[in-house]
Amino acid sequence: MKHVPLALIAFRGIAAFVIFGISFAFREAAVPFIMVLMYLGLISDILDGIIARKHQVATAALRRLDSQADMLFWLSIGLSTWFIYPNLILDHILEVRILLSLEVFCYVVSLLKFKKESASHAFLSKLWGLTLLAVFTSMLGFQYAGIVFYISLIVGYIAHVDRLFITLLLPEWTHDVPSSYHAYLIRKGISFKRNPYLN
Repeated sequence: MKHVPLALIAFRGIAAFVIFGISFAFREAAVPFIMVLMYLGLISDILDGIIARKHQVATAALRRLDSQADMLFWLSIGLSTWFIYPNLILDHILEVRILLSLEVFCYVVSLLKFKKESASHAFLSKLWGLTLLAVFTSMLGFQYAGIVFYISLIVGYIAHVDRLFITLLLPEWTHDVPSSYHAYLIRKGISFKRNPYLN
């Protein structure tokens, strides 16, 4: 079981390239396969952290790899949506650019401060992942963005601001920080109880 978390992370990484490839090659015909991989990918993301903590293999290297796989996975789904239904993305291109800019900014700040990318796996980032599942289900399955897109966008903006504050508040790099409030507690040397199923 100790190798299962790494296998689940690898699955998401491979799935990202498969999603990108089939969407580029087959366009709309690839949608059912992309949807299946998207849901399996989210399930793998939930399970890998739980299993890693249960078997005490949630190392910094593993959690960093998990974060990179998550980013690659959702980016591939976003690009696939653009390939298949370009207008759904282009109609909201400004909002998408702001979101991508926030993602890049968070990475740059973490790299400048710690020489490592962030791997906080915060509550709000997990919530954003669920809203991404909803919005891409709506876009790919029903060719509709609507209110679910804006809900995901708002959650995404807030999650990135929280992630930025986590990076700024932490005195040294660490992984699995539930929120910027918890980063503040770490900064002050105040201990707190972690939920093994959520972080």
